[in-house]
Amino acid sequence: MSNVKQIIQSLGAYLGDVGVEFKKISWPDRQELVDSTVVVITFIVILAVVVLCCDKTIMFFLQLIHA
Repeated sequence: MSNVKQIIQSLGAYLGDVGVEFKKISWPDRQELVDSTVVVITFIVILAVVVLCCDKTIMFFLQLIHA
C-alpha cells in the first residue's frame, strides 16, 4: 500500500513541477509568430527549389548516360 502512496506523491510532485515550468513559458506575440511563419515558409520554398534543381540535374545526367 505504501508503494501506491509513494507513486501518488511522486505524480503529484511531478505535476506541481510541470505547473511551475509551464508558468515560465514565454509565448510569442502575434507579430513574432507571423514573422517566424514567413521565415519557415520561405525556407521551405527555397529548399524545394534546390531539391527540384538537383533532381532535374541528376535526371539530365542519367538520361545522357542511358542514351
